Amino acid sequence: MPTPHERPRYRRVADELRHRIMSGAIPAGSILPSETAIMAEFDVSRGTAREAIALLRSQGLAVTEMGRGTFVRPALPVRRLGSERYRRELDQIRGDRPPETSFTVDQGVRWNEYRLDKAFSEVPADITTADQFGVPAGTMLLERRFVFHADGVAQQMSTSCLLLDMVAGTPVANPDNEPWPGGNTAQLHSLGVVITGIRERVRSRMPVADEVRTLHIPGGTPVMTLARQTYAGDRVVEVADIVIPADRVELGYWIDLT
Repeated sequence: MPTPHERPRYRRVADELRHRIMSGAIPAGSILPSETAIMAEFDVSRGTAREAIALLRSQGLAVTEMGRGTFVRPALPVRRLGSERYRRELDQIRGDRPPETSFTVDQGVRWNEYRLDKAFSEVPADITTADQFGVPAGTMLLERRFVFHADGVAQQMSTSCLLLDMVAGTPVANPDNEPWPGGNTAQLHSLGVVITGIRERVRSRMPVADEVRTLHIPGGTPVMTLARQTYAGDRVVEVADIVIPADRVELGYWIDLT
């Protein structure tokens, strides 16, 4: 048995395999040593080998495919989210530009490489969403649920809400018009609503079951959530919750101190 200050054997095995993964000695997408190979190399039992592999899976470093083995998780493109990205939607309104949204810009994909799954419904605002809008609970909203795909891979989920009395009967309320070049900014501009600011609050958490299934998130990988409020003057005109696997995104902001 290990002494009180000695790490369990399965953790020591996992530490060594993690070091090989992070150093590139076992490249992304390649197969990890089998349980039998781990037993022979580290002189451990099969149970210890399995615990080591399970720990790597829980840390989001490995994925197991039935009948094939356990692989180092393939490296996925990382998208940068910066404070300037919504200006591209504003530019879409101001000039003759190829169709795009902040998502296509973030992902570096063209319009024809972008797919959007959508579902629209009319719902009463719950207490949290009503507070974000500054309206009474129960105020009717147009709720739009989106799954964003780039290069055939689901990359992002979002729930975007608009005040129903602002969009009912307009093209913005018709899901057939999605995706809309210029995104929310262009949609609201078509209604005479000029966006003056966007506030985002960023948090991280572990994903729920639906997010794991939809975004194909391996065990141990958290998600980053953005709670967005879109403003026209002092009025909140859109509220959104955006979910992105944390290993596929980085935040980059320019802060002007002059």
